[in-house]
Amino acid sequence: MGLFSSIPEKLKLLPQEPGVYLMKDAESKVIYVGKAASLRNRVRSYFQAASRHDPKTHRLVREIADFEYIVTTSEREALIVEDTLIKRHQPRYNIRLKDDKRYPYLKITDEKYPRLLITRRVERDSQKGARYFGPYTSAFAVREARKLIQHLFKIRTCELDIRDKPVRQRPCLDHYIGLCDAPCVGWVSKSQYEELVDDAALFLRGQHEELLPKLKAAMKTSSEGLNFERAARLRDQIDALTRLLHAKKSADPTGEDRDAIGLYQEGETCSVQVFFVRSGKLVGRERFTLMTGGSQDFGEISSAFITQYYSKAAQIPKEILLPSEIEEIELLESWLSEKSGHRVHIKTPQRGAKMSLIRMVTRNAELAFKEEEAKKSHRTNRVERVSQELEKTFGWEGPFARIEGFDISNTQGSEPVASMVVFQDGTPKKSDYRRFMIKGVTGPDDFSMMAEAVRRRLERAINGDEYFLPLPDLILIDGGKGQLSSARKVMWELGLEKIPTLGLAKEFEHLFKEGNSKPFVLAKSSPALQLLQQVRDEAHRFALGYHRQLRGARNLKSRLDDIPGVGPARKKALMEHFGSLKNLRGASLDELLKVGKVPRDVAQAILKSLKS
Repeated sequence: MGLFSSIPEKLKLLPQEPGVYLMKDAESKVIYVGKAASLRNRVRSYFQAASRHDPKTHRLVREIADFEYIVTTSEREALIVEDTLIKRHQPRYNIRLKDDKRYPYLKITDEKYPRLLITRRVERDSQKGARYFGPYTSAFAVREARKLIQHLFKIRTCELDIRDKPVRQRPCLDHYIGLCDAPCVGWVSKSQYEELVDDAALFLRGQHEELLPKLKAAMKTSSEGLNFERAARLRDQIDALTRLLHAKKSADPTGEDRDAIGLYQEGETCSVQVFFVRSGKLVGRERFTLMTGGSQDFGEISSAFITQYYSKAAQIPKEILLPSEIEEIELLESWLSEKSGHRVHIKTPQRGAKMSLIRMVTRNAELAFKEEEAKKSHRTNRVERVSQELEKTFGWEGPFARIEGFDISNTQGSEPVASMVVFQDGTPKKSDYRRFMIKGVTGPDDFSMMAEAVRRRLERAINGDEYFLPLPDLILIDGGKGQLSSARKVMWELGLEKIPTLGLAKEFEHLFKEGNSKPFVLAKSSPALQLLQQVRDEAHRFALGYHRQLRGARNLKSRLDDIPGVGPARKKALMEHFGSLKNLRGASLDELLKVGKVPRDVAQAILKSLKS
């Protein structure tokens, strides 16, 4: 693709200052974002001395049709802007974290009696005292961490606004199963609770060596003061932590805090492992996947990962170990030091215990890559087996890579909703899930509701709505002949009758196809039946969740109707902000005052009414 004539003129006007540049293709799509100490020197280098370019840069330059740039005050600021733009545009020639979503964190709130929460957003309240730990790469990992903290330190996770105790007459189930010290009923003093919270924070930061002596000293003090119940609890905490520490591998005899990063690359995919060493112990690890955009330079890949990962990491250690040298080490160290508030060193060890740690983390990155490739291979084989079975049983031509499932949920016709879930290559693709509030059906008529949902989905695709593209290879309807017939009638009307469609009735797990009076019965061990059941169950779960959400909003609306001072505008604002009666009931007075400019007397009336 040739360069636009404007590029030579724009190159002459480039400033010498630091900044960020965005390369675009002929369709004005951003294909690469870079930073530079001198925009003039860096951007011009792409269009000069082509023989020195690596293969990735050769491909990039061939596609450049235009470019933009942003001048910054420093290289460090350019680093931050570059990271933001890469996350926004996801350029294909940049190295970027795969599926760069909001990773989950554990949060200790800044309330009088702090809570332990799971969140995907780091707010500015960290400046007021809230503490964040993470990110974790899976919801399972963060839930397990929260469960462990609850068992060890009894930190509450409820939504109660605890300012003046007691706010309840008796504690909830969490207290009776040993997960909370029940500050809501005043069974623990503020100072004791704050001590538990501080201990939990030490644990989450991996400062176990500092935590254990503190707990032992407190146990001794309690015992000498004849507070044997507290001493026994502290003893149990110490025993649990000691067992946990013994189970962790010693990674550094010097007892330092550091992160060790290992990389393993094949093609344009790079597996990354991060080992977290705190006080010399390996306290945890996380795994990530980078799309390299064709880069084979481990130094470049390492720099990109450090920028993208630590821009949102809640903790940055004093030392980061890498398997290979990087060019921007001083810039990255300066940025990390400013962000963390302490001096950060990036090192590439050549021998000794640190080198052994790098070998170990790199080996784990390789094994994680191969494990993921094996899973992909298994999924591919599964889709092939499913496609072959569907072709043989129903006479259709595959493959069936994209399967969409539809279900209806309502309560005697009230709050009727429909769900559409998508399985791509045998696994859920949640970004393509869609849900519909049924608008054109009155009363409990599942057949008409299914017809409306299928019609709205397919019409949006026909009209070119990218939000509903591509079309599926197979549609699965939750239900028997009636639901299937309603969906197929719509598909014939829209000219999409060639899309294979099945109905799956739950009672006997029978499959129905248009034009066949008798159901198809597949063996329980059938790969096709097992996948279709998984799609059907996920569609049911998604529809039921949406229905419950709307029902909760209706209950909220009906309760708000009886409160003086809550008119239509305030009611709408409260419903949009809280979504359910449960969420509003757990809100604090300050949270209410921020919504829709609710006056203090009205907010107090709302809380009194809902908690009565």
